[in-house]
Amino acid sequence: MRRTDGEHDHGHGGEHEHEHEHEHEHEHEHGGEHEHEHEHEHEHEHEHGWRHSLGRSHSHDHAESVDEALLVSRTGTRALAISVAGLLGTAAIQAGVSVASGSVGLLADTIHNAADACTALPIGLALVVARRPPTKRYTYGYGRAEDLAGLAVVIVVALSAVVAGWEAVDRLVRPHTVTDLGWVAAAGIVGFLGNELVARYRLRVGHRIGSAALVADGHHARIDGFTSLAVVAGALGVSLGWRAADPVVGLVITVVILGILRDATRNIWRRLMDAVDPALVDQVRQAASGVPGVEAVGAVRVRWLGHELRAELDVTVDRNLHVFEAHAVAESVRHELLHRVQRLVDATIHTDPGPHDDPGPHSLTAHHYQAKGPQTPRILGSSGNGA
Repeated sequence: MRRTDGEHDHGHGGEHEHEHEHEHEHEHEHGGEHEHEHEHEHEHEHEHGWRHSLGRSHSHDHAESVDEALLVSRTGTRALAISVAGLLGTAAIQAGVSVASGSVGLLADTIHNAADACTALPIGLALVVARRPPTKRYTYGYGRAEDLAGLAVVIVVALSAVVAGWEAVDRLVRPHTVTDLGWVAAAGIVGFLGNELVARYRLRVGHRIGSAALVADGHHARIDGFTSLAVVAGALGVSLGWRAADPVVGLVITVVILGILRDATRNIWRRLMDAVDPALVDQVRQAASGVPGVEAVGAVRVRWLGHELRAELDVTVDRNLHVFEAHAVAESVRHELLHRVQRLVDATIHTDPGPHDDPGPHSLTAHHYQAKGPQTPRILGSSGNGA
């Protein structure tokens, strides 16, 4: 069975989809019994997202670092701009003291804070580009611009790690006397206080507007603040006669930056390869399985496009249903997924006629897939597992 009228309608949009989206938005704004039923799950998933973000030392995964509350709220956008300005100001103060004192540990922390601030710039630009509507050439829109911005983040972090590491190793090989230790320690404290102020501001605004991303970034800034305290420890070590303390601190901060680079590289690789959390696939399958009229759920595919999710899945319905009724089941599945799955903006539903052990019309296309292995979609009995 080819795609039903329900699936065709998703691809072409139109008045029906507009009305459905309006209804979906209307329900969220005005509440009602259906929203109440899902409220607990939404809160649970939202809280889980916070815990997931906070459980990592630092994240530059842009899809995790943006959310709807942050994008649509002027307060959220202003919070990002102010916090970036705060980090750049902190880095500027540290840079001046680093040049005057020759402290490589302070230089590494300066690079770290500046890199954190600068990575927001390509992401912000990508978000602007991603708002452009789809065209005949870019039929899925411009969400992938955020993935390109992720590559820019990786490059910035990698360059900062190279510079910080090079300076630290060079200082170990060719020792240099660090002067103005009091100012170096003060600059380290400035770095800590700057990050802490940014952290408190992000946390306060994030909780107020309900932005998990801003809350996570606030905790990240707090962790970065403790990294700045290593500069104070290095200055103290030099004052006690351990000249290598300063470059050692530089190496420690370089290791921190390398950890960030590892996470950023892994995340952007997964995003470019359309990887998602397997639990997300299970969530889509479970939600679709509970819709009346769905006899089985076959292949499920989910992918990120920027910070938004799109899904494709096969569902088995009664083979005796009229095409209008099959379309209604597909729409019900789509509606349920839009409610259940956070950041999902669209789902393409392919309906197969039951029973699922009957190849039916799929025998016409089976030979296109048999050579590619059992995991290829829509082979004989495509509504079963692995279809």
